[in-house]
Amino acid sequence: MALQQLKKEDTLAMRTRLIGQSCRLFYSGDPVKIIKARGQYLFDENGRRYLDCISNVQHVGHCHPTITKAAAAQMDLLNVNSRFLHDNIVVYAERLAATLPEKLCVFYFVNSGSEANDLALRLAQQYTQHEDVIVLDHAYHGHLTSLIDISPYKFRKLKGQKEWVHVAPLPDTYRGIYRENHPNPGQAYADTVKDMIDEVHRKGRKICAFFAESLPSVGGQIIFPQGYSAKVAEYVRSAGGVFVADEVQTGFGRVGTHFWAFQLQGDGFCPDIVTLGKPMGNGHPLACVATTAAIAGAFTANGVEYFNTFGGNPVSCAIGLAVLDVIEEEDLRGNATRVGAHLKDLLTELQTRHTVIGDVRGVGLFVGLELVTDREQRTPDTETAAMVVKRLKEDHRICCNASTASSQTSQPLISKLKRKTKVFSSSLWYGLINLEMKSSETS
Repeated sequence: MALQQLKKEDTLAMRTRLIGQSCRLFYSGDPVKIIKARGQYLFDENGRRYLDCISNVQHVGHCHPTITKAAAAQMDLLNVNSRFLHDNIVVYAERLAATLPEKLCVFYFVNSGSEANDLALRLAQQYTQHEDVIVLDHAYHGHLTSLIDISPYKFRKLKGQKEWVHVAPLPDTYRGIYRENHPNPGQAYADTVKDMIDEVHRKGRKICAFFAESLPSVGGQIIFPQGYSAKVAEYVRSAGGVFVADEVQTGFGRVGTHFWAFQLQGDGFCPDIVTLGKPMGNGHPLACVATTAAIAGAFTANGVEYFNTFGGNPVSCAIGLAVLDVIEEEDLRGNATRVGAHLKDLLTELQTRHTVIGDVRGVGLFVGLELVTDREQRTPDTETAAMVVKRLKEDHRICCNASTASSQTSQPLISKLKRKTKVFSSSLWYGLINLEMKSSETS
């Protein structure tokens, strides 16, 4: 039986009364009440359709029939915890292993990216017997206490930085300390990590891990300069640590040319631990840690059983397998490559007409544009970024997001080539024109 549908104002009033206010809504001033979704579209209670450029979870599209059928069929047959022997978990692990470098061959299934990153931290500390972690500036790795401790995006608003956490510069070639005109920014940024390791050693401490998203998202859709990750891994391993790649947002073909974003750094680079999450279950809570036999062996050797009640259950793994099937059968990596390239071309063309667009960057369907008040100084224009997001929603029914002055689009991989990207770029152009006109009227 369908649940009763409340009036929007009643739903909002009940949410305000019953749900913690730190759990914020998108468009909090005038939230969209979504009651249905299909493919790359969201529908509100009045049947209005919105183009979804914000959901990085519904990876193969909202309510994909292959996914819903797989979930319902397995749920109708069996769902039980993973301490019972069952085919789905091992078949799924084998399918994931086929997408990863050979040495990443042991899997731990969990329910969220935060759980995965917390477990990755435990694995790294157990294996190295060290504590100190190097993270990137502006990083966010999850909402657990252990992860807030290694997330500058969060801990700077709370109790501050722990003694065992060290923050390296974000390798941002647009606004960072080494920019696009540097002859070798990858090496230069990697050397900042080497300097940090040396400083940690001078304090008598030891490095456990370098922990980073393969493409920082909260930090502003950052694409690492070539050579960065391999060099950092060399320095960290020489110090007795491991390299952890957080693929919670960027994995499963979002970058198009590769299945995993860390692979953009070249065939010679492989992390020691990789965490997977958000798109893995297309909206179903499913996440994972992949690591080496040596690291997994050290974790087992501590004598403490690791058990996750829901991680790797038959329904979750059936859904995960269905997601992999859809990515392959519908050529969604190829689609992400084609759509992303077309979108970047359109946004780059807009950049030639609007000085507020300082930079367009991204790969596949992980794309962002940086809005600035001054192209020379590259001063973030956070006010315009917020207004653009608001106008796209109100005037064009396009949902997207902004991280400070970087407007982000992370739509489902099924978004098709010409029409949807043209709609987005044309709507963005219209919004910028109107904002520029208003600005000139008030100046």
